[in-house]
Amino acid sequence: MAEIKKLQTPLDESLVRSLNVGEQVVLNGVIYTARDIAHKRLCAAIKESKSLPFELEGAVIYFAGPTPARPGRIIGAAGPTTSSRMDSFSPVLMQKGLRAMIGKGYRNDVVREALKEFGAVHLAAIGGAGALLAKHIISSEIIAYEDLGTEAVRRLEVVDFPAIVAYDAEGNTIYQEV
Repeated sequence: MAEIKKLQTPLDESLVRSLNVGEQVVLNGVIYTARDIAHKRLCAAIKESKSLPFELEGAVIYFAGPTPARPGRIIGAAGPTTSSRMDSFSPVLMQKGLRAMIGKGYRNDVVREALKEFGAVHLAAIGGAGALLAKHIISSEIIAYEDLGTEAVRRLEVVDFPAIVAYDAEGNTIYQEV
């Protein structure tokens, strides 16, 4: 069985550049959720030189909109959403230091080139496993865009959050290997 790499956030560019397609990783530390509209707002803030709700350097963004938590729970199901919906926004965020994204599915060629240029990776989480993935989240706090409801930006603290390197910092993809 292949070794599972343990990653601690925030991520260092040299570490990210050492990751290879198909490697299994677990994330520990802080990650942030953001989907389409939140990405659009983050990019607009960058364009307007406004401050962001979190530091992008070394950050990990999880393309997820968790469901509301049941009583006694930290968070509801927290599965990944389709990554390609963030393709037009991701290069702008990588340019500002975003080191990893977590989602499901393909990324376009512009994103692949940005991964190489800025030293970032795209990680795949298993779709349909939101309840299981939520078990790796030990805290959740809305930090921006509360008006977006479940798609607000959240600061999540995670322990051994599982993912697979789907696109590495060389632009290689697991989807060509399958």
